[in-house]
Amino acid sequence: MPTFSEQALDSWRKPASENEEQKISNAISMIKDAVKGHDILKDKDIEFVIQGSYGNNTNVKLDSDIDICAMLKDAFYDEYREGVTREHYGFTNGTNNYDEYRAYVIEAMQKKFGRENVKPGNKAIYIESNTYRVHADVIAAFQFRNYRNETKNNSDNFIEGIKFFSTDSSGIVNYPKVHVKNGITKNDNTQRRFKRTVRLYKRIRNKMIEDGKPVSGNIRSFLIEGLLWNVPDSIYNNANTWNEILKKTILSLYDSTKTVEGCKNWGEVSEHFYLFHSGRKWNRDDTNAFLVQMWNYLGYAS
Repeated sequence: MPTFSEQALDSWRKPASENEEQKISNAISMIKDAVKGHDILKDKDIEFVIQGSYGNNTNVKLDSDIDICAMLKDAFYDEYREGVTREHYGFTNGTNNYDEYRAYVIEAMQKKFGRENVKPGNKAIYIESNTYRVHADVIAAFQFRNYRNETKNNSDNFIEGIKFFSTDSSGIVNYPKVHVKNGITKNDNTQRRFKRTVRLYKRIRNKMIEDGKPVSGNIRSFLIEGLLWNVPDSIYNNANTWNEILKKTILSLYDSTKTVEGCKNWGEVSEHFYLFHSGRKWNRDDTNAFLVQMWNYLGYAS
């Protein structure tokens, strides 16, 4: 007999509570106000891109912090197809400096939230939570333009991403807007079951940890969403209950992660990077072991 009833699972598949949503909204508004109120940043072309679980509408109670990118669009980083450079598009080198821009964003956050509540990290700028707002991770980034599949030197035809640098000067490129768009499409194609299942997995992982199960710290929210992104739509659509969806998705993921071949070509939700590669904090073995743990915890082995 399953550990959790359909009624319990149906309540878990819902997003964060109204009170949590308000605290998330408060944090976003304050971050935007901080940037817009900065003497130098207020005159720059900056777009705020919501990332992470909240941006992708897969957040749950213990996952309700906010990841927000302050993307500078006055200048951009770029990449092109072989044999083509920025000069073919009429672009010239910009004058904005990334380290200087990040320093301005940190300054803006400290002025708004108080220096004691702002902790510049290796990649993100961490803002402490309080009773009014949730914890926030702010990324200072430049726009990134991917022209690799563009063949007519059309400067407006690019895939938009972001690029930022860690404190050790390592460059990081992400595609948060593509991630959001792809997630919406899969959710539509699965009768809205994809994102609800992501929330279920996250809540079950949290409950397992709460109950003292030895869940690997590498089983992160981003990994869970990426795993379920790679489950075929038909598995979501050919099930009638939440327990059935859980059983079928766990079995599908378990079978695929038993071998390198089964999941080596899996991509992130953005489909611009592989889900499993040497630079990840997680690996295939951790993932496969977690799926076994989850199966047993949910009472499906009996």
